Amino acid sequence: MKVLHTQGPFRFVEKGTLENGFPDYRLQEQDYYNRKWFDVYLFDNQMQCLLAMEDQEYPKWLTGKPCYIKDSVSAR
Repeated sequence: MKVLHTQGPFRFVEKGTLENGFPDYRLQEQDYYNRKWFDVYLFDNQMQCLLAMEDQEYPKWLTGKPCYIKDSVSAR
């Protein structure tokens, strides 16, 4: 397993090769209590993995955590 990038509680790994010959990219999250890493999302392709590494909110969205929170609120 090759760790590509780590940001906060998430890390991006390449875990071998798929049956079709393409790399197997995964998003992992670290457990708060035992500090072990576990798979939370399997990427469809390399481009999706690169996008998730670039956009810090996207991994949160993929795992169902609050993300893309608007800073200002306007009254109507």
